[in-house]
Parts: sequence; C-alpha cells; structure tokens
Amino acid sequence: MVRLFLTLSPAIPRFNLYPGTSILATNPSLRLQKHLKLRTKTPNFSLISPSSSPNFQRTRFYSTGTRIYSLPNSENSNFDDNLVVLGIETSCDDTAAAVVRGNGEILSQVISSQAELLAQYGGVAPKQAEEAHSRVIDKVVQDALDRASLTEKDLSAVAVTIGPGLSLCLRVGVRKARSVAGNFSLPIVGVHHMEAHALVARLVEQELSFPFMALLISGGHNLLVLAHKLGQYTQLGTTVDDAIGEAFDKTAKWLGLDMRRSGGPAVEQLALEGDAKSVKFNVPMKYHKDCNFSYAGLKTQVRLAIEAKEIDAKCPVSSATNEDRRNRADIAASFQRVAVLHLEEKCERAIDWALELEPSIKHMVVSGGVASNKYVRLRLNNIVENKNLKLVCPPPSLCTDNGVMVAWTGLEHFRVGRYDPPPPATEPDDFVYDLRPRWPLGEEYAKGRSKARSMRTARIHPSLTSIIRADSLQQQT
Repeated sequence: MVRLFLTLSPAIPRFNLYPGTSILATNPSLRLQKHLKLRTKTPNFSLISPSSSPNFQRTRFYSTGTRIYSLPNSENSNFDDNLVVLGIETSCDDTAAAVVRGNGEILSQVISSQAELLAQYGGVAPKQAEEAHSRVIDKVVQDALDRASLTEKDLSAVAVTIGPGLSLCLRVGVRKARSVAGNFSLPIVGVHHMEAHALVARLVEQELSFPFMALLISGGHNLLVLAHKLGQYTQLGTTVDDAIGEAFDKTAKWLGLDMRRSGGPAVEQLALEGDAKSVKFNVPMKYHKDCNFSYAGLKTQVRLAIEAKEIDAKCPVSSATNEDRRNRADIAASFQRVAVLHLEEKCERAIDWALELEPSIKHMVVSGGVASNKYVRLRLNNIVENKNLKLVCPPPSLCTDNGVMVAWTGLEHFRVGRYDPPPPATEPDDFVYDLRPRWPLGEEYAKGRSKARSMRTARIHPSLTSIIRADSLQQQT
C-alpha cells in the first residue's frame, strides 16, 4: 500500500542569486521566451564569461555540450524570478515532485511514501520500490502541477535526480522527466541527489552564500563537504561502510519499532524514555585522525546488547512489558548518543580543515533525512557555535527526500547554463538512460583520504566536481 501526501509549502521569497547568468535557450521551442518580452538579437559567439559582456554568449552544458545563451545583465532579475522548474525525485523509497519558481517560491510539493513497504520488508527492497514508483509517478507529477495551478506548457525546465541512488528507482524518475520534457520541448537538468540536499538550504536561508560547509546524513550517505561554489566541492569525509541512517533503521528494526515512520524518528521517540548512558557503546573510529565515519561496528554493538537483554524484535514495543520497554528505550538512547557523538567529533575536525581551505566560511549546513532529528540538530549546533559559525538546517519536510530540493538545484544550474536540450518526444524501449547510482559529489581532500575506501576504486562515474572543472577548462582553451 502506498500512501500519498499532498503539501503546499508557504511561499519563500528569494533574492536573485546569479545577477549575471540567467539563461535563454537557443531553440525558441523551449518556451523560455514566454517569460520575457525580448527583442530578437544576433548572438555574439565568444567564449568569455557570461557576466563580462552585455552581449549574448555561448556556453556549454557540463556533460553533453549543449549550447545556450545568457541574457544581458539588465534583464536578468525579471527572467530569474519568472523561471518555473518541475523537480522529480525517485532515488530511493519516496516518489516526489515539486514546482518551484526562480525567486524561491514553492508552488507545490507532493510526496508518495512507501512506508508500508518499509515496514513489510524492514528496509528498502529495490524491486518493490521500483514498482511502487512506477504505480504513482504519473499521479505525483500531475498532482504537483495541479497544486501549482500550472500545466507543462508553463514550465521553463524539468529537473530530475540521476544519481546517486538505486538504479531501478532512478530510472522511473528519469523516464518520466524525459517524457515530460520531450513532449513539451523543455530543457532537462540532471541533478546530483546529495548536492540537492546541500543546496536546498540556500532556498530557505538567504544569507547562505558560497563557500560553506555541509554535513549530509541519510540512510545511504554520510558526507562532509566543503562547498566552494556551485558544482565545486571538496570531500572532507565519508563513511567507510554504513551510514548513520542505516544504523538508525537497523536499530529500530531490532528493537521492534514501527518502521512505517522510518527507523530514525522511531528511535528518536523511544530514546526520550531511556537513559543515554546506561549502555556502554564505544564511539567508532575514536583514534582515527580524519573525518571519515563508520557505523558497522556500532550496529554490531547494538545487536549484541539487544541479544543480551533477550529482546524479541517480533514483539512490537507497544506490546512489551514495562521492563522490556525500559531496556529497549535505554538501548535506543545510548545508541543515539554515541551515533551522534561520532558525528560531533568528525564535524569538529572537518570545520578546522575547511577553515584552513576557505577562511571566509560562515555557515555549516546539516541536511538529509537524519538532519530532521532534533537531538542531532541540538548537539551539532553546539559544535558549530563553538567554532563561531552558524548552523543552517532546512525544515524537516525539506530534509528528507523531496522534489523541492531537486527543482531548486535544477534552477541553480539552469541559471548558469548547465542543462540538456529537450529529448525526443518518443524514445525506444531499449533506450539507455544516464543513471549514476554511484556518483561522488566532490574530490577527496588529501588529509581525508580513507585507506579503507578509495574513491578511485569505489566510483563508477567521475565526480560532479571533476566533470564541471573539466568543462570549465575546455571552455578556456
């Protein structure tokens, strides 16, 4: 059973982020000119920076070589405000779509939850998740347009997550996005899922400018990055095995908690009843002087503690005796304390590294599903304030996977000319989509390189940062 949630977020005004880099597509069929009354002008095909000339200039999309034009500076503000992008997200277990305007106004947000499947399988089952996405994707996208009181003809572009994530799930969203873009001659923006988690903070926090730090924490990712500018990231640390969200989910499952809300919220709620120092768990990687994470060992500690207390996961916590419930709450609280302490220690070191590289940093973003946890926010805020930085956390509805973050990231890249042309209206059944299930966001910082997990052997696709840098160098030649 798949439950559908419709939410209409309040409008969030947004200053123009890139006053010199708005986009006008070369092909009139892309429908971008409808947002402005423009006089036809012959473009100047120079390869100089879009902000350095009042004439139209040519730039190229970072992966396909798509040619586009930037508008003269005097017309950028109105153009940016009138951009409207549909964002589609299906990288894991939620089907999401949203429509966002260039000024940051969220016109609609729709999420179809797979909570029942999570409870049934005790986690994400890729094939079942794909089938659930396929059943609801058309309705989710249509509902997002209806809630925004728009049709596809009103859109400027379509943005869609192409990685990282589960290939089977990514394919559903990409296929739908290409169908919409192809049928209505719209440009399409491929979005990096983790970059979207980081950049959505710029939609809600107007003071957040580059460079900034970001801790991205979810069921599949633990990532510490330094964001130099759009598309340019240095990876300070990552997980060498499991992510914190995975550890929360497994702990919830072993404790017999209700997985329909996902493991994180269930553990957080039960932990409020427990003694966080009653069970002695070791902090992972205590003596590793880097910024990498490991949660596999902590999961093993939790499983052994549960076995020692003879807790039966098949008996839901709602049916447990008072003593049994207390034991479960103590384990939940103790696990949460140590899991977050691991985050604190690594973040503290990462902030020092980041300030060495970019002394002007003023903010640290914490985003991703686990960032919805109030205890996580409280503890990390203390660390960040001690370093004289400001913590920026998106609201919980924008921390978990959602279409708003995809649409907004698509907007950010669209403004600077990174998008693909409209795909064909119809594509063969055997068409191979550009999916990037294992796609690094940034390049590793030398101090943070992990011997246990080398990106050179773990990656399939070059990082987003390396792709954009290579394109920039090519444009300069």
